[in-house]
Amino acid sequence: MIRVVHHPAYVTPAPAKSTYRWNKNGLIRDLLLAQGATVEWHLPDTTPRQWLEAVHDEDYVAEVLEARVPREKERRIGFPVTPAVAQRAAIVPNGTWVAACLALEHGFAANTAGGSHHALANTGAGYCVFNDLAVAAVRLVEERRVERVLVVDCDVHQGDGTAALLAGRPGLATYSIHAAKNFPVRKACSTLDVPLPDGVDDDGYLAALESTLAPMLDEVRPDLILYQAGVDPFVDDRLGRLSLTLGGLERRERLVAGLATARGIPLASTVGGGYGDDALAIAERHVAAILTLGDAFGGGAGTQRGLGA
Repeated sequence: MIRVVHHPAYVTPAPAKSTYRWNKNGLIRDLLLAQGATVEWHLPDTTPRQWLEAVHDEDYVAEVLEARVPREKERRIGFPVTPAVAQRAAIVPNGTWVAACLALEHGFAANTAGGSHHALANTGAGYCVFNDLAVAAVRLVEERRVERVLVVDCDVHQGDGTAALLAGRPGLATYSIHAAKNFPVRKACSTLDVPLPDGVDDDGYLAALESTLAPMLDEVRPDLILYQAGVDPFVDDRLGRLSLTLGGLERRERLVAGLATARGIPLASTVGGGYGDDALAIAERHVAAILTLGDAFGGGAGTQRGLGA
């Protein structure tokens, strides 16, 4: 059984002038619903305001929750923060926290949104409003559910926001493997960054991933991995600069899962980036990541809980 976290608010109508594929979360949901009893669904709540303010500036949190984000910040985010977008942004971090709690209990769980790794303390950026990875990581340590969390970010873009927000916080570490010449232009300093040249293929990527992540896991010894499973390293991704095939993405998930299970580390995944004109194809790549991870952690047939639209 694969534990999946989803909320109807994840499926939000696209704001005007947005190039982000807002329908992909609904397509991810539909593809996972087709898995039937293999998936057990969980519904997150609105993230408590104090959780958001533990990571983001109070004024920025208020701007988002009240849907009055200044235009210059909306430009950095990439779309207007409407009331519907604000509602979604307020739920996604709790979804990642719920997935983390389920992973601690069952080994693996997935959030069907999240991975908003570009959001900074006082602004969003790069299609990210609140940084769910940072919010969940900080909360898990504050609640003493875990002592150490490692954010493993395999999106093609560096996890600059997560790196900046978690830097210097006890028990929290960040790993980012990404295209060196891709967004953001100004990189932050993760605990460990693995910048790759343009065009790296499956074998080159996986070799770099294994040779850097394995020793970091042994050094950090995390109690939990928060995994940003962005699918934009795919060769045909509109915003990627790497050359992974679908098979390479599957091998990536099995490698990350294998490194985690060999060390007894639970893992919670988020969807992260994936860009292009074919939203269904992007959703299929995200779902393949979730199913591959679930299989690697021993997910099997189970029961399905009710889920909204």
